[in-house]
Amino acid sequence: MVVGVIGAGNYASRMLIPAFKDAGANLHTIASAGGTNAVVHGSRSGFEQATSDADALLADPQINTVAIVTRHNSHASFTVKALEQGKHVFVEKPLALTLAELAQVQSAHGASGRHLMVGFNRRFAPQVQTMKRLLEPVRTPKSFVMVMNAGAIPPDHWTQDPAIGGGRIIGEACHFIDLMRFLAGSPISSVQVRKMG
Repeated sequence: MVVGVIGAGNYASRMLIPAFKDAGANLHTIASAGGTNAVVHGSRSGFEQATSDADALLADPQINTVAIVTRHNSHASFTVKALEQGKHVFVEKPLALTLAELAQVQSAHGASGRHLMVGFNRRFAPQVQTMKRLLEPVRTPKSFVMVMNAGAIPPDHWTQDPAIGGGRIIGEACHFIDLMRFLAGSPISSVQVRKMG
């Protein structure tokens, strides 16, 4: 696996890149918008190249797998470009911010024949795997109540901007929606929402 990473922030440098290294991946190129983070984290992690040109990374025929760890509003477009270039893709959540973006990703994925994985990591935690094993034999409908306290985020933070971060449900609570779907072993059939406060 020859990996290119787009995005060189905290999650990429502290979690994702070390996981790729531990899995034996060949770390080829890392890209960040300004280039500085790519050079710093690329040098520390042993990447062959660092760049500010994500399109060149995507076009590189040596790279067969791309990890996308950027702000949420760029996930869908980078995913589509990577799939169109014949790359396998790991993209951090959320995959898309709109249904139109999701349709573009689905189309590109369907035509690519490549693997696409979204970074829903909660389902892989050992405790969750045990819960899944214990719930598996239960064939009756399951009901879950999940309470989270994710702390306050300032209203002017980029994750709160619907056009950039998608807000807390799309950008953050999606982890827990995926977790409940995983534990239930069933697709989502309907959604009801109530706002508090």
